[in-house]
Amino acid sequence: MEIPEKLKNMKKDKKRLTVITALGICGMLLIMLSSVLPSGKGGGIEKAETPAAPLSDEADIYCRRTEEKLADFLSSIDGAGEVRVYLTVGSGERYVYAEEGRSSKSGDKAEEESKYVMIGGGDGRSALVETVRCPEITGAVVACSGCDSPVVCEKIYKAVSAALGIPTGKIYVTKLE
Repeated sequence: MEIPEKLKNMKKDKKRLTVITALGICGMLLIMLSSVLPSGKGGGIEKAETPAAPLSDEADIYCRRTEEKLADFLSSIDGAGEVRVYLTVGSGERYVYAEEGRSSKSGDKAEEESKYVMIGGGDGRSALVETVRCPEITGAVVACSGCDSPVVCEKIYKAVSAALGIPTGKIYVTKLE
């Protein structure tokens, strides 16, 4: 008996068709429900552990340390005098996770698949952290007592730009009172 004949026979038997349809709908509902419910032991991928301190505190600590180092360095520039530095940060620490990928090309189609590298076993699985990137510094304000001289101001602008890797348009230098 071929498949088309079996389908015709099933259409005649209304009870069997109703049961099969109901089972199919139940199966689809269970699949949809499983994606909504939290997974049990080892069922899902867990994110890597987050640091104990909130990101804003980490960014603040990084900012303060960088401000201190930069102020110390800038005060050594001839004519700068006393220096105070204020930095702005665009984002907190960012984690870059290790990935492994696979790519294939057949004819006109190209496929790429990538997934995170997981470490640990059982409940302790987490993504492998490849790199932790420092907060991004987006601007700087420098106040120094020697800013009366345009030469000193220019040296400060160039030094801050080179040290932080930001354009001079995001740096403001003013006289310290």
